[in-house]
Amino acid sequence: MNIGEASKTSKVSAKMIRYYEQIGLIPAAQRTTSGYRAYNRIDVHRLHFIRRARNLGFSVAETKDLLGLWHDQSRQSADVKRVAQEHLAELDRRIESMRQMAETLKTLIRCCAGDERSNCPILHTLEQPDDREPEPAARSGAVQRRFRSGRPEKPASTC
Repeated sequence: MNIGEASKTSKVSAKMIRYYEQIGLIPAAQRTTSGYRAYNRIDVHRLHFIRRARNLGFSVAETKDLLGLWHDQSRQSADVKRVAQEHLAELDRRIESMRQMAETLKTLIRCCAGDERSNCPILHTLEQPDDREPEPAARSGAVQRRFRSGRPEKPASTC
């Protein structure tokens, strides 16, 4: 089958098939006498495997490792499990990082007045150097309340 048919069957774009071939994730396709790539069912099965691995977020390098394990009849399932566990741990780290980003954005959005004034804690935070945790700027126009002692009251939020 040609690259278009292999693409349709495997649900991997022709561009990605060429890329996977270029980086050695799949072997170079056989060529017809006219120079077109020709694929068989084994090639399509391999592309399907790659698509599923990539859809689960495995990197190209991890996918290459999994392909090697898939074709190694002397493999141990513990090796496959280790690759999957390492990937899951990385996904968990990324999810936690994204959760923290979302919480920071929620706080910044809550702190931003969203009115005609130019002071914006979102922009103020983005301009902070990367070497320290940015602190949201105080909202403009806010008046700090005072205790009876005359000391300023600490704000209820981080705004």
